[in-house]
Amino acid sequence: MLFYGLIKSELIFVVFNGKTNKMESHLEGSVAPVSLSGNRWVMPGMATAHSHAFQRVLRGRTQRRATEADSFWSWRGLMYKLVEQLDPDDMYHIARFAYTELAMSGVTAVGEFHYVHHDQTGRPYAQRTELAEAVIRAALDTGIRICLIRTAYMRGGHHRTLETAQRRFFDPSTDLILQDVDHLKTQFEENPMVSVAVAAHSIRAVPITAIQELAACAATYDMPFHMHVCEQRRELDECIEEYGTTPISLLADHGILSPGFVGVHATHLTDTEINTLGETRSMVCICRTTERDLGDGLPPISDLIQAGARLCVGVDSHACENAFEEMRAVEFDERSRLESRHAVAEASVLLDAATRVGYAACDLEGCRHEDRVTLKVDDPSIVGIDESSGSDAIVFSATPRAVDEVIVNGKSIVNDGVHEQYKTTCHHYLGVLRKLGLMP
Repeated sequence: MLFYGLIKSELIFVVFNGKTNKMESHLEGSVAPVSLSGNRWVMPGMATAHSHAFQRVLRGRTQRRATEADSFWSWRGLMYKLVEQLDPDDMYHIARFAYTELAMSGVTAVGEFHYVHHDQTGRPYAQRTELAEAVIRAALDTGIRICLIRTAYMRGGHHRTLETAQRRFFDPSTDLILQDVDHLKTQFEENPMVSVAVAAHSIRAVPITAIQELAACAATYDMPFHMHVCEQRRELDECIEEYGTTPISLLADHGILSPGFVGVHATHLTDTEINTLGETRSMVCICRTTERDLGDGLPPISDLIQAGARLCVGVDSHACENAFEEMRAVEFDERSRLESRHAVAEASVLLDAATRVGYAACDLEGCRHEDRVTLKVDDPSIVGIDESSGSDAIVFSATPRAVDEVIVNGKSIVNDGVHEQYKTTCHHYLGVLRKLGLMP
């Protein structure tokens, strides 16, 4: 089995088992090319379209068997223990450090899938959006753009009661959720660094009637609608038990899939679901470093691209802050799944996913041309590359160490690979770790 792609204009010519097929590309716009300027490579700023910044604290702390994080569900239990301890200041300092690290990796925009809303007892703060605003402030103080994706969480699951930590996520009605969306949109509508979107956490956490209401709100505002889909096989089993069908099929039956839909993970799909995601021109956010870390499985990348789905990428749990790896892992892991040297996504497709489509998923596409990243030509990961091979070398070989300068909205925030506020941000982050008892 062999796939490879030659991109011309808005078409991809795909070779599959020796037969050339022509299909529409997801490159509906043009992504700024990688170029050589003196002793620096210049590339577009990258967008990570799916982030849970507070989970940065878990890095390096759930990898041993003794932690009992041997599955997604046991890992989630450890994550919930963390959630129970965080206050607004903690959320701010963790997010600010996570975003600083992202910026030093070449990321200029982040989609924050925000679902921790209330205090440790489950009571809303006096200002309902206090935690959301803390995360937005962290991005603004870092100097990167943010899409605050206000995420609904309305139950513990089908026939499941809420766990203690889930009380911080829970809202009893879509009216309250949409009230928060309205407030955030009004507060930040004049700020080019901030956009607001809405999400349903997952099919297990939000009933389908509420998902319809939230999706209708997104359509009214012409903003993206995000949702975790088909990440875990148990999720599929529970969806079939409750609704008699799998998640993507259920969403399609209720008219929720659209070009503004962003399905996160989409790991375990039927052929029909793959085709439906393509036919509706939905976006699929692939988060390979987290999916690897949690043992989620391998999404059917080639099939999704062939069907017409538009790919973007996300850092998700911040298990690894390497925007270049997040991008190329889409192709590399597909090679492993197909046992093929080349799968489907060449450098231009991956770069488009990490830039243009990522910005679109964050409802920030109109700003992307204002953001850029420069890389050192003499960095060991890409040294000795001429301009004709620049995109390939950067996408498939570069590391964050190669990043020289990051410019967002006309402001330089990273110079010589270091964020201007790194020392201060790191100091406060370490303070949070000590407060949580994770450092002496």
